[in-house]
Amino acid sequence: MTEPVQSWWARRQFSRGREVPYEIGTYRSQWAAYPELIRQYHPELNHGIALSQVPLAADVLLCWECRVGHRFAATPAEQRERPGRVRRQSAWCPECSTLARPQPVVLGEARAIPRRPKRPLTLCSKTPDLASGEAFSSVCAPAPASAAEARLRAMLAARISVTTGVNAVKVSRPFFRHTEVWPDILLPELRVAIEYDTVGRHGLEHVGTREQTDLRKDRALRSAGWEVIRVRTGRLEPLGPHDLQMPSVTARGIDRIIDELRGIRGALIVDAFLTPD
Repeated sequence: MTEPVQSWWARRQFSRGREVPYEIGTYRSQWAAYPELIRQYHPELNHGIALSQVPLAADVLLCWECRVGHRFAATPAEQRERPGRVRRQSAWCPECSTLARPQPVVLGEARAIPRRPKRPLTLCSKTPDLASGEAFSSVCAPAPASAAEARLRAMLAARISVTTGVNAVKVSRPFFRHTEVWPDILLPELRVAIEYDTVGRHGLEHVGTREQTDLRKDRALRSAGWEVIRVRTGRLEPLGPHDLQMPSVTARGIDRIIDELRGIRGALIVDAFLTPD
């Protein structure tokens, strides 16, 4: 049952038999993946309890204040899942989200507005008719938007000699409106996709409900016979068995990726594609 922060803290003091149930910094690494929530949280609004003392799964109402000055109460789970598909900084605040969403205007006598029927899913016709798991060059794939991702791609290309020019993998089940997915980097001969994950400029990417989209994409790739390595930066937690946490792209990081590739496909196969020093 959700409870105010004072009641939750008192209950944890009693159950753990300690004046301070969780020391400051206990959950700092977990909250580090949500920089915007760290900025919104103020201990003085929460009876002196620091955010790093609150477990991410705690069912407790905390007070938050957005950059505009709106104050509101929400649980850690509600805040972590708030951005959804919205790609604006105000998505972390329910009041800002409401103000940013256009409201319907009803003229004359108030009446119920019928819901618009849900449109059937129409698949994109540009995906070629290929076998599931085939890599190809897609006209629908978005252009790379990260300089760090481009650097990672170049550093990998200097170490591993594989087919280039492909940016999509055919999958059997629809992924939104496509039967294809677009990993950041593809190694077709090894059937391994590499994703480079950051929280983005406003701390909205690869967090909250968007983690579910990442997991869905990974499942689609694995069902097509591929494996996924996610390079997780900014204290993002691993999502899969082969994910790697890195502060930035370095030569040591490339060595870690190659070691992970050996663990997935075997050293004999992977080393055959390595370029000589």
